[in-house]
Amino acid sequence: MWFMSFIFHEMAFGLLSVFLPLYITGQLGGSLIDFGMMVAMASFAAVPFSFFWGYLCDKTRRYRFYILFSFAGMALLLFLFSLTSVIPILMAIYAATAVFHVAHEAPKNVLISEYYSRPEWERSFASYKAFTKLGWLSGLLLGFVLSGFGFSGSSLILLCSLLNLVAFVTSFFQVKDPFFIFERRLVSIERKLDFAQKGFSTAWKAMDGVHFKEIKREKVNVFCAGLILFSLSTSMLVTPLPVFFSSRLGLSQTLVFAIFVFDSFGTFLGYVFAVKRAKQLKWRAVAEGANLVRSAFTLFLIPTIVWFSVFTLTLTVMALMVMGVTYGFFLISTLSLSMELVPEGKAGMFNAFLGLGGVLGCYLGTYAAANYGFLTLFLVASIGSFLSYIAFKTY
Repeated sequence: MWFMSFIFHEMAFGLLSVFLPLYITGQLGGSLIDFGMMVAMASFAAVPFSFFWGYLCDKTRRYRFYILFSFAGMALLLFLFSLTSVIPILMAIYAATAVFHVAHEAPKNVLISEYYSRPEWERSFASYKAFTKLGWLSGLLLGFVLSGFGFSGSSLILLCSLLNLVAFVTSFFQVKDPFFIFERRLVSIERKLDFAQKGFSTAWKAMDGVHFKEIKREKVNVFCAGLILFSLSTSMLVTPLPVFFSSRLGLSQTLVFAIFVFDSFGTFLGYVFAVKRAKQLKWRAVAEGANLVRSAFTLFLIPTIVWFSVFTLTLTVMALMVMGVTYGFFLISTLSLSMELVPEGKAGMFNAFLGLGGVLGCYLGTYAAANYGFLTLFLVASIGSFLSYIAFKTY
């Protein structure tokens, strides 16, 4: 498959997802707030560029170019990242890395939606996510092994740079632009015709005196609000979580990697289940249910604060696995729905609103954890997921 080369990119960021907060707060002596600011700056920089790259790739219809551009840029910037330990410089480089990172997101989404027909979108997106999640999981396992052997922080970051370079080389040979680009346009026309047909049918019944329900269009602004709330609550929880396990619970870096392996394995299972049940599931309801489950299971992390034991730690790991499964279902559902709702030229909107929620969440999460404790953090993250459920229930 053409997206197999993306696995190497995901390996790099799977490793970085856990290693980076430990590297900043542990090896470089930075604070949790420093790391929160770093991720917030990166997410903030990525938001306008998600729109920009999405518009540009649709305008030029050159999707392969932006994927190669993204991987090459990240390889170079991560190499520069490995050469310095000055936190303000690292913040600037990491923000630039995020700009290059989102350059491949919209083109990749468009390629999947154009290569496959609308009834196959959920299955295709889930297949892509399952394969690339294997890369993310492999990156975590790699971090687990290399941390055990005592590899330095700069060596691990250099490895992430090399993995993105491999992603660039393999994408150069595997990724091709489609000859014809029309599937999203056909879906948009079908949606308009379907809405018109419902309108004529309702008007006909009204003339016959038949009671009918009001026809409503989807509220795109409420859909986007649900995306922001989901991303906000997720990044609030996940961003400071490695530090929670490392500093608050006193676990080693190797064990922290092991815990996040289980979390990522749960997300991988979510994608696999989505592939198998793509045609049976009601994807609008999936987005709602995923938020409810995440809201409930976030509270399962609280017992570890009150009473740390093997039992509560196991409960936390199981909760993270369940939340990983629901994350996979949610992402496939909303990604497919967004490709219906979003017109050509705005393919980057999905990643932009997820990024906007990430900007708010990563800073608020680290700020809440540092100033009010992890109990407050877990409660607020749970409430955020529930508010996202309400948004998707009503959009």
